Amino acid sequence: MSLYYLTAHELHDLLLKKEISAVEINKAVFNRIESVEDSVKAYLTLTRDQAMKTAQDVDDMIGAGRPIPPLAGIPIAIKDNMCAEGVRTTAASKIIYNFIPPYDATVVKKLAGQHIAMTGKTNLDEFAMGSSTENSGFFATHNPWDLGCVPGGSSGGSAAAVAAGEAVCALGSDTGGSIRQPAAFCGVVGIKPTYGAVSRYGLIAFASSLDQIGPFTRDVTDCALMLNAICGHDPLDSTSSMYEVPDFRRCLVHDIKGLKIGVPREYMSEGIDAEVRQVIEKAMAIFELNGASIEETSLPNLGSSLPVYYLIAPAEASSNLARYDGVRYGFRSEGVQDVVDMFMKTRSQGFGAEVKRRIILGTYALSAGYYEAYYGKASQVRTLIMEDFKKAFETCHVLLAPVAPTPAFKIGENTDDPLTMYLSDIFTIPANLAGIPGMSVPCGFSSKGLPIGLQLMARHFDEDTLFKVGYNFEQVSDFHDKKPTL
Repeated sequence: MSLYYLTAHELHDLLLKKEISAVEINKAVFNRIESVEDSVKAYLTLTRDQAMKTAQDVDDMIGAGRPIPPLAGIPIAIKDNMCAEGVRTTAASKIIYNFIPPYDATVVKKLAGQHIAMTGKTNLDEFAMGSSTENSGFFATHNPWDLGCVPGGSSGGSAAAVAAGEAVCALGSDTGGSIRQPAAFCGVVGIKPTYGAVSRYGLIAFASSLDQIGPFTRDVTDCALMLNAICGHDPLDSTSSMYEVPDFRRCLVHDIKGLKIGVPREYMSEGIDAEVRQVIEKAMAIFELNGASIEETSLPNLGSSLPVYYLIAPAEASSNLARYDGVRYGFRSEGVQDVVDMFMKTRSQGFGAEVKRRIILGTYALSAGYYEAYYGKASQVRTLIMEDFKKAFETCHVLLAPVAPTPAFKIGENTDDPLTMYLSDIFTIPANLAGIPGMSVPCGFSSKGLPIGLQLMARHFDEDTLFKVGYNFEQVSDFHDKKPTL
């Protein structure tokens, strides 16, 4: 198989054996980018010179007999809402189209400590607000499995880059499903860690009580390596947890006998696509054949997740995006009459339609006279959703569900219907509201050859179980090994 389609752990083993060099790996990936990027459009910015310099440094370390970290020299892409010092960071928005951060996000700094080769910054829905990467302020990203389909969102560029061989791994952010849904649509592994497990310092905020950074990889082993690298307490993030980070690789054992897997009946509802249901049921059967028990459970307040999310997330976005006013940096409208006119024109012209829609929704939900009726009530129902998960985990080790109700849809199919677009996140939003970890693992294909993802959810800070279950599924299936034809 081509170097650009190998996993990080396979490449690491070859580096240690001196059968390949880090420079060769990165040349293969950038040659791949040159050949397919015009079709996929995964990147907003490429950092080839920086990546090749790091690769040479890693080769020098190996040549000198020095030990290298597991991700050293591995080409890794970063979603363009994470700050990287000296590298243009736009959040796919015209309002900060020329922003050059003077510092690294904590996750970027941690990966730099691993000597990763950063390939560039990937496309996303503007300020991570979307489910298809069609809301980018620059261009839409295409699904490598079918260039006429969306890659999911908002981290569609990161998922597409890994699926297409334009990066070995990538970072994304997940506010309502923005790692798991594109991972499912693009046939790769993606994990949203527990809220607080990974620092958000340097992440351009969308909804601060929901945002979480996580990796896209080709298999569960690489996912464990990536999470090992980015997890941990950060004093620069007040929501960062103090918990002791385990080595997630210890969970990669082939044994799930006695494991209790709960399937919430609300996830297997009438709204799910027949092919998605069939694939999920086959996955359930595979787990049972390997010693796990499947039992139905319930999350009674799950039906309230979507309205709760679309009150809380826009309200927090309204607050977070107030800083983009054209005063200190980014886009500023010309021909203005006064400061108020500048604010109005800058924000009207700088933000895209979806971002403006959510700012308006959020501002209304927070306004005097409506705060208690909308944002306050949504926060109360959020607590009920968290309690539902807590109760379900009293009898189950892990919950199993579809990632999305359908496979990837056509580009342009839902752009004129925001409510239909929002419904594509209906199965992923609950985990964000509850703050629990969730993983998407490839588990099958539709009749049109589009990937379908299996969602696994566990208790707070129990990523161990997700890795164990996801790894076991990989050992008895080959869906993660399949690659798109480009």
